[in-house]
Amino acid sequence: MRKVYFLSTCDTCKRIMEELELPSAFIKQDIKTQPLTEENVEEMFNITGNYESLFSKRARLYKERNLKDTMLTEEDYRNLILEHYTFLKRPVIIDNDKIFIGNSKKTVEAAKEAIKGAK
Repeated sequence: MRKVYFLSTCDTCKRIMEELELPSAFIKQDIKTQPLTEENVEEMFNITGNYESLFSKRARLYKERNLKDTMLTEEDYRNLILEHYTFLKRPVIIDNDKIFIGNSKKTVEAAKEAIKGAK
């Protein structure tokens, strides 16, 4: 499966999507207009092995709810990601058995290399 979860209102996501020049084989899911399902989150979890790596600690709601002062479990991370799209670290790019999470330069470069190699 080749899929990307992103936020169309996020300039960083838009820039990365343009930079990656995703082939048409990629399914693009705007998580604001097409909310994440349990199945979506589970398929990401099956590759990463944990929910925390999918979770954005930079989300406004994370700060507003003072979640940094709380010991969150894997189940908490899962439920928060399902509760509100801002808790997903974006973009998430799945290229078969590889997953690239977030917008760090290193992650984007690794995704770019994997996508080019798989074309």
